[in-house]
Amino acid sequence: VQLVESGGGSVQSGGSLRLSCAASGYAYSNYCMGWFRQAPGKEREGVAGLDSDGSTWYADSVKGRFTISQDKAKNTLYLQMNSLKPEDTAMYYCAADLLGYRLLTPLIAGRYNHWGQGTQVTVSS
Repeated sequence: VQLVESGGGSVQSGGSLRLSCAASGYAYSNYCMGWFRQAPGKEREGVAGLDSDGSTWYADSVKGRFTISQDKAKNTLYLQMNSLKPEDTAMYYCAADLLGYRLLTPLIAGRYNHWGQGTQVTVSS
C-alpha cells in the first residue's frame, strides 16, 4: 500500500492549492480516507475526512474553505484549499483506513492504518 501526496507549495494568504494523494497497492474503493496536518511543535490534527459511506468531515478551522473529494477512476484523493491563511501552514498527510472498523471518526488519526509521507504547505501573510 502506497499513498503519495503532491500539490503542496508556497502561497500568499487568500490563495488556493489543491493537494492530491495517489493511492496504489490496494483496490481503491469505499474506504475511509483523510487529510491531516502537522505544524512544527504541534500535534497532528485531522483536517478533512471522507468516510466509507460517502459522508464528509471537516475540522471547524477549515469548514467552508477546504473540500475533500476523490476520483475513484484515478485512485486519487484530493483536498481543495481556498482562502488559505498563515495558520494553515503545515505538513499535510494523506491517510487511509483499510480495516473499516469505523470505531473512530475520520478526523481522528487512530482511525487510519496507512499514511503518506506528506507535502508541505506554506502560507505567507
